[in-house]
Amino acid sequence: MTRASRRQSRARLAVAAAAPHGGVALRRQLLAEGITSDEIRSEVRAGRWTRLGRHTIAVSTQEPVGAVDPAARLWWAVWESGSGAALDGVSALIAAGLTGWTERAVHVSVPHGRRVHALPGVVLHRPRPWHPPCTAGLPRVPVPVALVRAAHWASSDRQAATLIAMTVQQRLVSADRLLAHWTTVRRSTRRQLVDQVIRDVCDGAHSLSELDFAALCRQRGLPEPSRQVVVHGQGGRAYLDVWWDAFGVHVEIDGVQHTWGLAPMSDALRQNAVAIDGGVTLRIPVLGLRVAPDAFLDQVGATLRARGWGS
Repeated sequence: MTRASRRQSRARLAVAAAAPHGGVALRRQLLAEGITSDEIRSEVRAGRWTRLGRHTIAVSTQEPVGAVDPAARLWWAVWESGSGAALDGVSALIAAGLTGWTERAVHVSVPHGRRVHALPGVVLHRPRPWHPPCTAGLPRVPVPVALVRAAHWASSDRQAATLIAMTVQQRLVSADRLLAHWTTVRRSTRRQLVDQVIRDVCDGAHSLSELDFAALCRQRGLPEPSRQVVVHGQGGRAYLDVWWDAFGVHVEIDGVQHTWGLAPMSDALRQNAVAIDGGVTLRIPVLGLRVAPDAFLDQVGATLRARGWGS
């Protein structure tokens, strides 16, 4: 075999080995394909391959790592962070299929007692207790564990609530599994918020009752609502979550279930029935009341005043 043909052969072997990992491969994977250490060094010196750490080889000259395929950066982070490393937090959720979310840093957890290696753009964690990672595909902690940690590590309450809602809505974890794991968590930096949001998302129809909303109104000095009442429209009877009869103001508290199936149609019929009778409807996502209650209650107060309250 000529030198050129041998180079073409190892290029094909290397590309095949790196394909499942976004274009990167472990050095030992290349050795297992019959590519020698000398040949790896030769490809790197020639600039055809790039060494990305102690273990990782990119079989192209694209830099930074992940520029072509974001998965490459995740594999590199796990391989180079330390023995037993696994994606955690939002990075594990993305690896599990979470869409519509971007994160600059890669979150990686390493078991206690293992040596770790700091990497640019990688946040290392040593969580306790340690949960055995999923080994199919990218090593990552189980979704319920990753989600609770992602909520704790989020930069704001709004981000924490959004991550919980998105993960459940995209069916990456069932409500039962998430609730079961949450009952085992002993320490939490956002315990009250995370507990409320998990229960909102997993049991949105009952997590925030009309009585809870009435209490929020009393705290703000707003009038006591009539709470749930029945209206009649073209679609038949409809129940209003919160209603001020004297002012014709309706507040609909939207749990996560309001986005599923035929719920939007039912919501539209209910809202239209209020409008036909000369009333006004405000819609408040239940998560909004968790992370931005003042902003929504300001709108409720302004609407009541516009409809004659306090005049």
